[in-house]
Amino acid sequence: MRVIAGQFRSRPLAAPPGLATRPTSDRLRETLFNVLAPRIAAGEADGVRFLDLYSGSGAVGIEAISRGAAHVEFVEKARPALKTLRENLARLGIADAVVHTGSVGAFLRSHVPEASFDIVFLDPPYDLAGEYASTLGLLGGAGAAWLAEDALVIAEHRRKESLADTYGTLTRTRLLQQGDAALSFYAWGMKSE
Repeated sequence: MRVIAGQFRSRPLAAPPGLATRPTSDRLRETLFNVLAPRIAAGEADGVRFLDLYSGSGAVGIEAISRGAAHVEFVEKARPALKTLRENLARLGIADAVVHTGSVGAFLRSHVPEASFDIVFLDPPYDLAGEYASTLGLLGGAGAAWLAEDALVIAEHRRKESLADTYGTLTRTRLLQQGDAALSFYAWGMKSE
């Protein structure tokens, strides 16, 4: 596993030991950031704020930093993944990223962000399918605190797993499929019927 492009291009990233954490593949990360690149570039003047939920090794958030995101926060609760995430950040000399420990649900319910986020990425463990509805529901219901006006929320999931088209004020605008994985893109602020 490596950083695909940007400041840290080709630098290796460690993955947590065992099978409990499933890192986003290099190929899927490249596809994701091909979509996000214009948004990150357009936000360079003010700085794009990126939230990486269920961070695992931190590969997605680190890729965002490498490609120019101004501020990235990570949320992870598994100790082996947290250790690997912190090691990856230290190895690359990234000192200003914020790492939150604990469950994503508790974080979203109890934490008040300093500023809203332009991009939120979530990739819960595939065997915890209920996490998608819960997390997307929290973001779609309390988006004003978390999401910038034109925020984009992206969920990585199994290709065969269907996510809803709407969660509160989050509406799916795009679905990309690659191998066994899929990326669902949700725009914030569109009222569900």
